[in-house]
Amino acid sequence: MSLTAFALIILAGLIHAGWNIVAKKAAGDARFAFFSAFLMMLVWAPLGWWLAPDELPRWGAVEWGFVVASGVVHVFYYVTLLRGYRKADLTVVYPMARGSGPLLSSLVAIVVLGERISALGALGIAAVVGGVFLIAGGPGLLRASHDPAARQRVRKGMSYGLLTGVFIASYTVVDGYAVKVLLMSPILLDYMGNFVRVLLLAPSVLRDLPTARQLWRAQWRYALVVATVSPVAYVLVLYAMREAPLSHVAPAREVSMLFAALIGGHLLGEGDRVARVCGALCIATGVTALALG
Repeated sequence: MSLTAFALIILAGLIHAGWNIVAKKAAGDARFAFFSAFLMMLVWAPLGWWLAPDELPRWGAVEWGFVVASGVVHVFYYVTLLRGYRKADLTVVYPMARGSGPLLSSLVAIVVLGERISALGALGIAAVVGGVFLIAGGPGLLRASHDPAARQRVRKGMSYGLLTGVFIASYTVVDGYAVKVLLMSPILLDYMGNFVRVLLLAPSVLRDLPTARQLWRAQWRYALVVATVSPVAYVLVLYAMREAPLSHVAPAREVSMLFAALIGGHLLGEGDRVARVCGALCIATGVTALALG
């Protein structure tokens, strides 16, 4: 992995952990996803439309098909993630999602896209995934075994995290193919996919406008933060995919768990500090192995 790709992933990881903590604090649902997507459409309009005249004329049916596919998968990902945050702790849902996602996407990249990975890179993937699952399970699951309510909450967090990971793997492969093979602009791929997200999420708002207005007043600040910073994190990752193999970039993104582990638990009052730090160290080791491999 090149130094440029590595630096992009580190920066993206910090931003990604930050906006996930904001989304957790918002405690929103599909309507919050709509608020975020709508504001994203407005905030990033100048950049999107500045790039569009040069890029969009060369897009054909295949490229637009990937835009639609990306938008659809991102909707499922974000709505599932938000639901998991309402039902369980961030320090369970987030690690499960970030751990299962890269494992699946790396396997697809290696098996389907024919990417090759060194032994050091494979050990790096194992360390990243192991560290993430240590943060999510282990001690917490053992303690929860004697508390039905806590056990149920952990299980819900793991279930939603795993499902979110499936969608992470899906959009990673779809978007990775778009920018690496079709050479689509990472910025425009994400921005134009946002129109798909707004269209799909609009019914969740329109079916109950009075409630949506109340939620908007309570959540718009959180939504604005997510709308402003989350595209930056993901576009940085898409650019990293142009510099390095997808099977390396996907697991290396989990450096965000370093930041989520160290600041998320403190801000949200969630326990298991020792397990989170140990898991974060595993992730740091894995990311370093990927960078060297």
